[in-house]
Amino acid sequence: MTGPRIRPGDRREVGLRTWVFSQGAGLVAGTRPPALFLTLGRHRKLFRGWLRFAAQLMPRGTLPRRESELMILRVAHLRDCAYEFEHHRRLGRRAGVGPADLERIVEGPKAPGWSPRERAMLTAVDELNDRQDLDDATWEELREYLDEPTAIEFLLLVGHYQMLATTIITLRLTPDRSRRGKA
Repeated sequence: MTGPRIRPGDRREVGLRTWVFSQGAGLVAGTRPPALFLTLGRHRKLFRGWLRFAAQLMPRGTLPRRESELMILRVAHLRDCAYEFEHHRRLGRRAGVGPADLERIVEGPKAPGWSPRERAMLTAVDELNDRQDLDDATWEELREYLDEPTAIEFLLLVGHYQMLATTIITLRLTPDRSRRGKA
């Protein structure tokens, strides 16, 4: 099958609020309106609930934005989710994630240049991806840097973006085109 399994909806199919929100999100990201929003928006009630939950994790979460973007990018890389990686590459740039960080994201938590906190978080992302759990040593190291509420938020952030990668990959969404015509 070529193309998305469910095509992004138009204004009538997603409703005016989702349509306007998607247009604005595209402006912020420097892309066309996100296909993810216009596809999930076809289920209006679920989309609104998902969006409220997702916004509590990022951008309104308590983790610093740069760290959130690093974790999301690592999940996207591990899951081979080009849509998520490209979207958050653009957003991450605004949060201080530079080209060297992107190279290290691909290399992983053992790459030189991570802070001890970043290394602990990225190690946890990898372990959650591989095992859907953390061993006690990884958990203890993570907790050296994150208090209880932030540790919960971290787990939900990683799990959410794993779920989102699964949805994006299964729907066969391709990265949003730049407003300048490039991917």
